[in-house]
Amino acid sequence: MSTIQNETFTNLLSELQISDYTPSENATALLNVDARFIKDLKINVGNVLANTQYLDKKEAILLALSVSINEKFDLLKESFTNQAKALGATDAEIAEIVACTSLMNTNNVFYRFRHFIKKEYYTNQPAGIKMSIMMNPVLGKAFFELVSLVISSINGCEMCVTSHEQSVLQHGYSESKIFEAVKLGAVIKGLITILS
Repeated sequence: MSTIQNETFTNLLSELQISDYTPSENATALLNVDARFIKDLKINVGNVLANTQYLDKKEAILLALSVSINEKFDLLKESFTNQAKALGATDAEIAEIVACTSLMNTNNVFYRFRHFIKKEYYTNQPAGIKMSIMMNPVLGKAFFELVSLVISSINGCEMCVTSHEQSVLQHGYSESKIFEAVKLGAVIKGLITILS
């Protein structure tokens, strides 16, 4: 195992505030060779979590938390929950991230089905999915829509991505903020691929 790679990986875990981790098969495969990807991963994760030009630190951590919930990776879920609380996130805000991620999983499956099938019958039926949480979110409408967009991007629902991107812009966020948020989601999903 490369000493430099091992040190880089240890530093990545430290920055993520993960203290008790046994390397997964994927992590071990990279650590057993001089895989340059470990360095890339550390840089990418650091960059997306620290890019305060478009996302403040709390927003970045809450988005990372939503990806961890979406990907069912408890180690990062716990880490990002603790970090979010240290940044002032309330229990209600954390709960809303959980609820939003769950709702997007519901909607992404349903609307992806409609989009793939493209049959008038399915398109014209009322969805019948209760979504009152979207009306007056604790985190604010713009950020709720941004979380929805990131999760929909990860889950591959074209209709949802298009709808939430328009909504995020209508609520005053910039394309630059959207770009950075989706990139953060992509990088955290990639991180989970290595850690899990």
